[in-house]
Amino acid sequence: MNVQIFGFHDCQDTRKVLRFFAERRIAVHFVDLKERPAAKGELRRFADRFGPAAVIDKEGATYKAMGLRVALDSPQRLLERALTEPRLLRTPLVRNAGKVTIGHAPDEWQAWVDADKKPPSAGDKRR
Repeated sequence: MNVQIFGFHDCQDTRKVLRFFAERRIAVHFVDLKERPAAKGELRRFADRFGPAAVIDKEGATYKAMGLRVALDSPQRLLERALTEPRLLRTPLVRNAGKVTIGHAPDEWQAWVDADKKPPSAGDKRR
């Protein structure tokens, strides 16, 4: 498994996903968005899967403090703003190869773990 987690150390859901994979002894690559914002291509993966509006945390303090509730920006424009203001994102953003999740999704993560533990089929040449 090649799990990458984007979030903030002070985010409760981000700590939950880190704990989830640590309890299963699965190494993850954690990107603290406070130190290094996500790249446009990374955000696009999540937006392509769930839509730009799903990536933005409209209940978050930053969204409200920036006055975006009344600005009525398009979801695509909000996503552009999130490149420079990562606190606008719903976290954690979790990626495992081509699969992605937004927020707390333990059932989905468990499905990834279960799929990774399956023995290779007879036709599979991986070792």
